[in-house]
Amino acid sequence: MISIGIDIGSVAAKAVAYDGEKILAQELIPTGWSPREAGRNLFQAISKYPQIDTKDIKCIVGTGYGRIALPFIDKKVTEITCHGKGAHFIDPNIRTIIDIGGQDSKVIRIDDRGNVIDFIMNDKCAAGTGRFLQAMAHTLEVDVSELSLLAEGVEAQNINSMCTVFAESEIISLMAEGASKESISAGLLQSVCKKTYSLASKVQIADKVFFSGGVSKNYFLKKLLENKLQAKIKTTDNAQFLGAIGAAIIGSELRR
Repeated sequence: MISIGIDIGSVAAKAVAYDGEKILAQELIPTGWSPREAGRNLFQAISKYPQIDTKDIKCIVGTGYGRIALPFIDKKVTEITCHGKGAHFIDPNIRTIIDIGGQDSKVIRIDDRGNVIDFIMNDKCAAGTGRFLQAMAHTLEVDVSELSLLAEGVEAQNINSMCTVFAESEIISLMAEGASKESISAGLLQSVCKKTYSLASKVQIADKVFFSGGVSKNYFLKKLLENKLQAKIKTTDNAQFLGAIGAAIIGSELRR
């Protein structure tokens, strides 16, 4: 039996195939303008993996903000619940999840079975999210993946605003005054760290901590968060798939 988890995020759409024991395949594409189209394309893409026989697919679970646009799924589950199940699958000792995606941030506490105990979510503003960092990188005329490298080992420039529009104006002014891209990059990541810490402080942090979402690829931010939270933070290459992994696991449990 195979279950499919589909997570339609604001920036990226992810799918995972799971056989009840292990992940068989995973696929990621840009969400684009149509969550429904992204979901269909994802399902088609993951169905083409040689290890997947479509006759064995018994359940499809959707999550993420775009889950409501998927008419072909069997069940819709919140991303909070799916992240808990996904983190527990990756490491049963994880008790806290910090997720920074394209347009929202969340901190989730889970129990020893991956069930959600408490959570807080910042979904009213894109400050400190992937879109914020992408916009700031564009202003600096660098790729968002370069921010960590630029920020390493330099004194951070103070960035006062976390609003994308105001922060862009602030960065342009700083560059006009002669501030380096390196110091501004460090300041931006420090600001995101402070924003995330402020969110996390409203939910009791318990070890282990897992960092998920597309922004988890930023190793310098991970280091800043570890220092700020005084906790060891774990992440993995497939951390961006956490919601889809959890959705696929939930689908497997539904069909037992």
